[in-house]
Amino acid sequence: MSGRRIRCSWCGVQLTVPPRAQNIQCAVCKAVTRVQQNDRLPGQAQSSLHDATNKLKGFLNTVSSNINSMVASVNSYPMQASSYGSYAQPARPISSLMPFPAKGKKRAVLCAVSYYGQRHRLKGTVNDVRCMKYFLVERMGFPNDSILLLSEEEPNPSLIPTKYNIRKALQWLVQGCQSGDSLVFHYSGHGSQQRDLNGDEIDGYDEMLLPVDHQIEGTILDDEINATIVKPLPSGAKLHAIIDACHSGTVLDLPFLCRMNSEGYYVWEDHGFLSSTYKGTSGGLAISFSACDDHQVSVDTMALSGNAVTGAMTYSFIQAAQKEPGLTYGRLLNSMSQIIRDAKAGTHLNGPISALLRKVLGTDLSQVPQLSSSAKFDIYSKPLSL
Repeated sequence: MSGRRIRCSWCGVQLTVPPRAQNIQCAVCKAVTRVQQNDRLPGQAQSSLHDATNKLKGFLNTVSSNINSMVASVNSYPMQASSYGSYAQPARPISSLMPFPAKGKKRAVLCAVSYYGQRHRLKGTVNDVRCMKYFLVERMGFPNDSILLLSEEEPNPSLIPTKYNIRKALQWLVQGCQSGDSLVFHYSGHGSQQRDLNGDEIDGYDEMLLPVDHQIEGTILDDEINATIVKPLPSGAKLHAIIDACHSGTVLDLPFLCRMNSEGYYVWEDHGFLSSTYKGTSGGLAISFSACDDHQVSVDTMALSGNAVTGAMTYSFIQAAQKEPGLTYGRLLNSMSQIIRDAKAGTHLNGPISALLRKVLGTDLSQVPQLSSSAKFDIYSKPLSL
């Protein structure tokens, strides 16, 4: 029985059950799950399995017919069977879906993945999302109770950045979205790449985000992120993503990538022509700022060596946006890039970002912040508006 696995009754992470164990504690949320013993006869087990299968089929049919309304409901959890194989998600407390309903003209999902207890732990991601929350509330007018923050420090198990919870948070973000709504998705954690299997990537690789349980549950691909928060965006609504991770240049799979040289001249590169699937919105505007190009490694994950600090991209974004209210997207992108170049050259910087960047001056800061969008626009005339 050493290979037997069960799911945590709180956060849904798969757990390996030691032989003869009656209870097992989850390493992620610390909840204790009771182990059901397989002490029934084969015939009884087969009958129970048959009954359970029929019940599961009925449940899935119910879920699929109400998928659009269930995200905002605190009474149920829709399950995506294709993502979890033959395992059904365990029942969760009624209050654990999301702490508040999806409504309000401005709302945000801020996700910090620190990977506690893992080899490639990140130390600054929680600070990143806390700073972003302060910026959104104090400077951008986002209601404090319309911001959903996921991190491993949250006491609510449904706010731990597992694959399941991040998926639910992204669905919550766009649920009920209407014209005039402003949405923000901020992610600070690891990113990676894998070979593209459907032929929609120019470089031949899909980009992906790594939840805290990615070693067991898997990653979240750019294709899924696009389908979840980009495609449903209605006319008059806008989405801004700030992705502080490796290989994150096109992690929203948006159709257009802004290519800018060191002098500030730019062109929009079409990334949608290879895909047979529409990668744009339903009339809204989606814009993504990311820490680096798809082939680059950001300062975030260079922290694996222990000689760098997480979050230079997040801090440079906040500093630039605070310093010059009403600045254009082009000026913001230039300012963020200049901060990285100044750090690499050892140029003295003033303000709260200076202490952070002085700690990484000895590293190879090759990252170049990227801007992608669901539609082309003049980056030097369009002002940033969150």
